[in-house]
Order: sequence, then C-alpha cells, then structure tokens
Amino acid sequence: MQCIILAAGYATRLYPLTEHFPKPLLSVGNYTILDRLLNDIRDTVRPQSVTVVTNRRFAPLFETWRKQHGDAVRILDDGTDSNETRLGAVRDIDLAYRLHPDEDALVMAGDNILDFSLAGFVEFARLKGTSCVMCHPETNPERLRKTAVITLDPDSRITSYVEKPTDPQGTMVVPPFYYLTAKDAGRIPEALAQGVNPDAPGFFGAWLSGVTPMHAWRMPGRRYDIGDFKTYAEALVTFLGR
Repeated sequence: MQCIILAAGYATRLYPLTEHFPKPLLSVGNYTILDRLLNDIRDTVRPQSVTVVTNRRFAPLFETWRKQHGDAVRILDDGTDSNETRLGAVRDIDLAYRLHPDEDALVMAGDNILDFSLAGFVEFARLKGTSCVMCHPETNPERLRKTAVITLDPDSRITSYVEKPTDPQGTMVVPPFYYLTAKDAGRIPEALAQGVNPDAPGFFGAWLSGVTPMHAWRMPGRRYDIGDFKTYAEALVTFLGR
C-alpha cells in the first residue's frame, strides 16, 4: 500500500500566513500538521511509500522538511505555480498513483489533524475489499452543501454519494481521507474523460461509487480541518490548551 498526501493547494483563506509558506507545514505544538499525520501512518499502517504532492512554489520548502524523514518520503511537484493554474486534487492523486500503479492507495489531505489513528480505517477497507471513505454525521445544512454527502445501507455500503449537493439527501459527510484499491485508482483518467470535476477528490468518489461498490467507515473521533484562522486557532487550543 502507498500513501498519497495532497498538499498542492495555496491556502488563500490563510493569507498572509500562507502566502509564501505551505499550510501543511504550519506548526501545532512541537509538530507540523503534516508530521502529525505522518507519525500515525508510519507507526500504524506502515505504507511501502509516502508521496507528498505539492506545487512548484512550495516544493523547495517541502524538500527541506523532507530531509528529516530521508528516503521514506518523496516530494512530487505537480508543476503549477498559482491557485488559478492548479491541477486539482483528482489529477494530483493520479500523478502520484502512477509512481506505484500496482498498489492500493491511502489518500488524504495534508491540512487535516485527527485525534484518532488511521489504522482502523485501513483495517476496515482491507476487510471490505473495496475502495472506502471515512464519514461522520453533520446536521448543519450550510456545511452539508459544502462537502460530500453520502447515504449508507446497514452493511456500510454507500448507496448515494454527492459532492457539494444543493439539496442534501443525507447527513453523513466525507472528509478528505480515502482508501482506493489499485484498480479503482487506475480509473481516474476514465472519470476525467467523462467530465468529472478534478477540483475535489469527492467528485471522483461520487463517480466511482456509481460504477463499483464502495463502503464508508465511521470516524471514532474528531477531525480538525485547518481551512482558515478560526479552525487553526481551534486546533491550537485543543492540542496546546491555548
């Protein structure tokens, strides 16, 4: 299994803090956001490779960070240099997946912090034998319209999956953490050729759930999505007490 960490965004909502510095390398206590993810991944699921996909602007900073991890981590520059020219997360996943096309892929956004281990998610996906997503309940209608919403059967199989629905039909939402089988990850070019929006991984997830069975694992804890100054402050308070 390979791990793909998406870190090619430009974090414009955190300007000027992230105007010249990548959001995943912001510190929360003694660790960067990215290190908190990586520490859990290496200690529990032990992937055969870890690829951090970033952009041309921030690639040198990630390379400097990578030196503390040696050859265990690879930095992949997607060639873009502005928010307007970004490839989109789906194309970035495809770019990284091609490095190890015979392996399943644990995919995640590099700007999230979890207060639980990903080991349970990987174990669930391997048990089901399908591509899987994580999910958690959400009742705020505004938030439901800004994310991916799914419905499930009693066996946790996804029965509907819509990214950014105008009229949400469920209350289970999908954060940017995915387990893609090698076969399913290889279908990204097919999905893009059919017009799938490359901006968010949820658009590919929605397409994929319509052509093959997928399951969802309910998160046992909380996720901190560092998207703006408010959520960054919440993470600092939670993990540092200030």
